[in-house]
Amino acid sequence: MATARTMGVRAIRTDARMNPRSKRVAAASVDANTSVENVVIIGSGPAGYTAAIYAARANLKPLVFEGYQAGGVRGGQLMTTTEVENFPGFPEGITGPDLMDRMRQQAERWGSELYTEDVEYVDLTQRPFTVRSSDREVKANAVILATGATAMRLNIPNEHTFWSRGISACAICDGASPLFKGQELAVVGGGDTATEEAIYLTKYGKHVHLLVRGDKMRASKAMQNRVLENKNITVHFNTQVEDVYGDEKGRMAGIHLFDSKTNEKRDLEIKGLFYGIGHKPNSSIFADQVETDSKGYVLVKNGGPETSVEGVFSAGDLHDTEWRQAVTAAGSGCQAAIACERYLTSEDLVQEYVHKYEEKPKSAEAAPHNTTKEEFDSNAVRFRGQYALRKLYHESDKLISVLYTSPGCGPCRSLKPILSKIVDEYGEKIKFVEINVDEDPEIAEAAGVMGTPCVQFFKNKKRVHVINGVKMKSDYRKAIETNA
Repeated sequence: MATARTMGVRAIRTDARMNPRSKRVAAASVDANTSVENVVIIGSGPAGYTAAIYAARANLKPLVFEGYQAGGVRGGQLMTTTEVENFPGFPEGITGPDLMDRMRQQAERWGSELYTEDVEYVDLTQRPFTVRSSDREVKANAVILATGATAMRLNIPNEHTFWSRGISACAICDGASPLFKGQELAVVGGGDTATEEAIYLTKYGKHVHLLVRGDKMRASKAMQNRVLENKNITVHFNTQVEDVYGDEKGRMAGIHLFDSKTNEKRDLEIKGLFYGIGHKPNSSIFADQVETDSKGYVLVKNGGPETSVEGVFSAGDLHDTEWRQAVTAAGSGCQAAIACERYLTSEDLVQEYVHKYEEKPKSAEAAPHNTTKEEFDSNAVRFRGQYALRKLYHESDKLISVLYTSPGCGPCRSLKPILSKIVDEYGEKIKFVEINVDEDPEIAEAAGVMGTPCVQFFKNKKRVHVINGVKMKSDYRKAIETNA
């Protein structure tokens, strides 16, 4: 018999027996001391967080693996989105990262157990189901799959060479880089994502070229009008990218293009190329255990959340091949949680946990500011801004870890709390400085930062290591241990 966690005040039938109606899944023997979760939610974003909110309010106390690096950072695709103007309840609009932060806080409020970890193994062939992350393994009577989709790449010859050195799949993350400011830039794609990124980049670039493969855009009419009416955007129809080329210093200098109708080739001098060409479902880890279509999208029954395995439910872009909106993803997360609760109840598998929520007093949190000369304390561990970095660079004999971030960068928000915990582990060995590339562009340019988040390590006035993007916690620990 599984044991209820201490937070639960009432447990209802805690055994993890096999569903007698399922012919697909066999029962597995479970140690008497092994706790079996009601439901594990794999993935975050509007689908995963909404499922967590509903499941938590139903006293199921869901365990959520938010993801870390596989398939993108926690919060999903909205973490790389600027203004979300069509999500109900926000008449003035809200940024994607802000919306995901609110959803996450709401899931936590009702008692969801959140882990920012990648799931590495799933066994849906035996009950209770097994889910193993980078740090833990759990058993569950039900699973909600909300792993979403990942941005696709062009796979051109020099893509790897110039990735994060001119090529990016996230204009929101990297557009503010000083190396792109005042430059000619290009976006590939003709859908809402591509048009939104093109508009966003006009804030930083001299001019933006939107490269559309066909003879028309697929974006919504509103987004098409915004692009066509923007004098800082030129739309190139029937245009495809053949490759990227660099200058004598190894920096991106432009792209080779060809006309998909005439096959005419030409070059376009740009300093940044951003992808907005669609996504592929993140289903590989369990694709051989639930039914999927030829592209890897999970197949659901009658338009609902039920998959081919009883007790396993799908939510969001993992199965949505048509709508792919934040609000529809949230709606499917709601459906998955309700269907999950009904399933657990019908099978007499529910462990009920009553979460006592205590309202916290609201306080005005001061916006972060750069460390000033008067505030600088050489014995401190954490700093912000160029004054502190310059001071430490010239005077400190400890390893300096510098995190470069940009406004609106969703992956930056995901990395900060994780990196903060790592800094706590090595506080006596390192100094940590956060640099906002929008506030201190000259520092970022001097450091050669082309995208955010970026972590650089300095020791004795030398740069000893660089980590671009969001990586595994072990990568940051290894960099510190190797160079401290």
